[in-house]
Amino acid sequence: MGLDRIVIIGAGQAGLQAAVSLREAGHDGSIVLVGDEPGLPYQRPPLSKAFLLGRIPASGLDLRGSDFLATQRIEFVENDAACSIDRAAQTVHLASGRRLAYDHLVLATGARRRELAVSGSDLPGIHYLRTRADAENLKQRLEGARRALVIGAGFIGLEFAAVAADRGLSCTVVEAAPTLLARAVSRTTAGHIRQTHEARGTRFLFGRGVDRFEATADGRVAGAVTSTGETLAVDLVVVGIGVIANDGLASAAGLVVDGGVTVDARLRTSDPAISAIGDCVVVPHPQAERPLRIESVQNAIDQGRHLARILTGGEEPYAALPWFWSDQGAIKLQIAGLIGGHDRTVLRGDPASGRFSVFCYRGERLLGVESINRPADHMAARRFVGTPWAPAAERASDEKLDLKLLSVAA
Repeated sequence: MGLDRIVIIGAGQAGLQAAVSLREAGHDGSIVLVGDEPGLPYQRPPLSKAFLLGRIPASGLDLRGSDFLATQRIEFVENDAACSIDRAAQTVHLASGRRLAYDHLVLATGARRRELAVSGSDLPGIHYLRTRADAENLKQRLEGARRALVIGAGFIGLEFAAVAADRGLSCTVVEAAPTLLARAVSRTTAGHIRQTHEARGTRFLFGRGVDRFEATADGRVAGAVTSTGETLAVDLVVVGIGVIANDGLASAAGLVVDGGVTVDARLRTSDPAISAIGDCVVVPHPQAERPLRIESVQNAIDQGRHLARILTGGEEPYAALPWFWSDQGAIKLQIAGLIGGHDRTVLRGDPASGRFSVFCYRGERLLGVESINRPADHMAARRFVGTPWAPAAERASDEKLDLKLLSVAA
């Protein structure tokens, strides 16, 4: 394809994976990987869990070392943001003033935190949890905290709530929706997760947000006033209200964006010389009715690998089954598939035991499987969801049905 010079903007999981997989696929030209944060590419999942609990040091977050990158002839540019793309000249302009010429450009720009815009939201003691720097700041503040407030009952918020319980903090979670993980999991799974957190002392306030924050005499956060009038005494706040795709660079370059960088099934943007992968992209998928953004480590890794195959001569459309996990104290939630739009659930196992799976169907079609502390169910589901061997709803609850055999058939 004549792609001697490949530039990858974004040194997260997707960008790094694309670079590594290009070498594995036989690409012999130059690869430049550009990151806008200081330090080596790192993994994000431990930031809200093991890192905050001191179980992983900062150095343990690194995905690859500098020696590995050098051996693979991957030029890594750190702490230098891409400012603009000149598509006509096929050049990327960096904040440092450097210009990178490319034969093919890969956008792996990820997503940024959605920020809370209310009075006092910039007070010290109010934290987000997206980057390594965010996690390091929050970890320091945890040392002296006693009363934590989490805004948003999504995955990040709930993972931090579990950390707060482990650290002995009083924790309240405020969520605008009527339940936690409202668009992400079934009611059965949501109910179990809520009960488990509440059993550890976490309090949930649903159907409300935070209108403003109050400060101490020395200017730190001391309280939060909710939209329903409660005043909550706090000394630590974690905001987890979602993320926004980093599609500004693509949009400014004239690429098609729609809630993210729009790509086709082969991860190509509206410019054939530019591809995009990871959290920043809106992609068609055979398991979904319309193009969507898939925010997960699995998706970032699989798209990075798939793009490497495309850029070295492959033609297969991207169709990897989405899967996801979240560790929340004693809960290990694993999801295989896309469960949005399900109209029927089948329970396998007993929630009272703390180990069960929920099979989510639309009509007769199995959309996905949620598993709580049943990793064998999850691993099997990753093989049979989306195949003719997926169990019919009337069989899914039967514990005598060997899911491993179904996964082997798939």
